[in-house]
Amino acid sequence: MFYFKSLFSLVFVFCLVSPAFPQPEKTKVVAQLDKEYLHYAALAQRIWKLAEPGYLENETSSLLQKELQSQGFTITTGVADMPTAFVASFGKGAPVISILAEMDALPGLSQDSVPTRKPLVPNAYGHGCGHNLFGVGSVAAAIAAKNYLQQSGKSGTIQLIGTPAEEGAGGGKTYLVKAGLFNNVDAVLHWHPGDGNSASPSSSLAYRVANFQFHGLAAHAAAAPEKGRSALDAVEAMNYMVNMMREHVTSTTRIHYVIKKGGLTSNIVPDYAEVEYTIRHPTAKGLEDVWARLMKTAQAAALGTETTMTYEVLAGLYNLLPNETLAKLMQKNLEQVGGIRYTATETEFADKIRKTVNSESLPPLSRASEIQPYALNGVGSASTDVGDVSWVLPTAGLSTATWVPGVPAHSWQAVACDGMSIGFKGMLVAAKTISLTAIDLFQQPAAIQQAKAELYKARGGEAFTYKSLAGDRKPPLDYRK
Repeated sequence: MFYFKSLFSLVFVFCLVSPAFPQPEKTKVVAQLDKEYLHYAALAQRIWKLAEPGYLENETSSLLQKELQSQGFTITTGVADMPTAFVASFGKGAPVISILAEMDALPGLSQDSVPTRKPLVPNAYGHGCGHNLFGVGSVAAAIAAKNYLQQSGKSGTIQLIGTPAEEGAGGGKTYLVKAGLFNNVDAVLHWHPGDGNSASPSSSLAYRVANFQFHGLAAHAAAAPEKGRSALDAVEAMNYMVNMMREHVTSTTRIHYVIKKGGLTSNIVPDYAEVEYTIRHPTAKGLEDVWARLMKTAQAAALGTETTMTYEVLAGLYNLLPNETLAKLMQKNLEQVGGIRYTATETEFADKIRKTVNSESLPPLSRASEIQPYALNGVGSASTDVGDVSWVLPTAGLSTATWVPGVPAHSWQAVACDGMSIGFKGMLVAAKTISLTAIDLFQQPAAIQQAKAELYKARGGEAFTYKSLAGDRKPPLDYRK
């Protein structure tokens, strides 16, 4: 079966009856986005094929910039010392509303847009988190909000911030925050692909990744073992202590590690070994407490094996601070926009791909057409660099059904959905919802003030000075090379 390999070679009808919004200008925005669906779908598919790694999204960034520039946006490139990061602005004066646009793909997830495992290029990158949709959907929302400003004569500025390298140890947004890119912004809107439609706010886990390097003395492992000091012994000693420590941390703490280097041959005492650790906790304060204990295990391992230890923090992310003021506005707009409905061809695709998902129970396909009720969802199990943004500015996001219900993120199944009409339809739901929420904020300055007051309270009611959990590290531009 051929599933949307070329956007215009499959004849299908994507026709939505735009809901009647309380404001005629909102109805107009939604109708215009419907008309532009094929254009944005083609752009999203083109970026899906590129599947560029973090900090190397050169063509992706260029395509998004050209789209915005053609619509009258002023572009500033290479911001925060990141070649693919950019800021696109239209309008003048307050309020300034920023929309985030992620761009990077994931390693090893190359996949065709078919419901069976079929890499386009073996072991190559693929958009397993849907950032091809994220970037284009956000651009579409920014352009729609720009059109509203132009036609209404309202004062205000709409920004689109191209944010590279969200995945892994990239942490692109942390460097944008450190560089002051959000200093003059009033509110931030974003979204993410998913297998359902929800604007309910939730938190995430604060996160830090670090490499621990141990340095010992090489020696013949049989003829002169007493002269050697094993760096691998130090790594194993650290891992043993950390594994014992797991019994004495909170149940919400997460600790993962992988030995990256452990020696070259068993007949030589390893003089160098390296282990990478990732730690997560619901709060930045709790993360720092776990980090302090992790450091003690590394120091003790070096002491006990008579080696030396160095370390390098690769990335650090704050937990998300939910903002209900903005989230409730977004929820209302999402409910007005509604979910998506599958054609017969899309239903066939969905049924086949769900059979490949390793799960005892899957949500119904109707989940893609439904809007989940609003709720304060607590703490999720993942981490995101949007968390850093949410500590300095009121921030709200949503998830839309770009993946067949039951399909997990970071999977080949997600890549397949991201490159065909199911993903593109979900992207349009996000574009509509974000643009309508931006319009609300241009019309309701009191909502922005309320959102800022809520953020101030969430931070403890005290002045907040942002300090990156990655320390003084500069953007790791080569981390995917």
